[in-house]
Amino acid sequence: MSASPMTVLCTSGLAAEAKIARAAGFSVVVGAGDRERTAALVAGALQRANCLVSFGIAGALSPSLRSGDVIVTGEVIGADDRWQAEPPFRDGIGALARDIGAYQGSVLGTDAILASRAEKRRAWIETGALAVDLESDVVARAASAAGIPFIVVRTIADGPLRALPPAALIPLAADGTPRLGRVMASVLRRPRQLANLIGLARETRRALLALEMPAQALHGLLAAA
Repeated sequence: MSASPMTVLCTSGLAAEAKIARAAGFSVVVGAGDRERTAALVAGALQRANCLVSFGIAGALSPSLRSGDVIVTGEVIGADDRWQAEPPFRDGIGALARDIGAYQGSVLGTDAILASRAEKRRAWIETGALAVDLESDVVARAASAAGIPFIVVRTIADGPLRALPPAALIPLAADGTPRLGRVMASVLRRPRQLANLIGLARETRRALLALEMPAQALHGLLAAA
């Protein structure tokens, strides 16, 4: 992909995502779903990186995607901009996606979680993006400003028909872990969400397990670049 060795920085929201990236050999910053914090952490670490990776789980927008599906792409859509990896880096991303059977296409970065079926469907119709997360546009913008390449590696947690329960929308702790006390309090206040929350937890575990293979494959590819 490049004539010079790649020094890669992954950006994740969850501590569990970061653990997988580190196990594959990457350096990681954890934004915990806070976009301003994420941007600041990436900016502070840019001097040590010449490639950025948006790494973690995502919500599906495309009706064809299911929990555990993998997306590898160099295309990101934001609220007011679009970014695409430059060739020949783009070619390497495409080859990696084909090698591991991953989907290719754009990912939408938003400043708030798309929690309802209607929000996901609207975003799919308006943008054509395969999936949505909170970090990819932050990563693409920072990489573009720094003149370095970026990659998005995401696995699907919640499908397009999964409405996220209130407990899933509680902000993470600063280290990227769930605030379990607040989650339990939410369930006690609204117990009917429990079945949906259990289903989402099952899908999230599937997505996290699915991250391990593309993380290893990406590290191998960039280490050889």
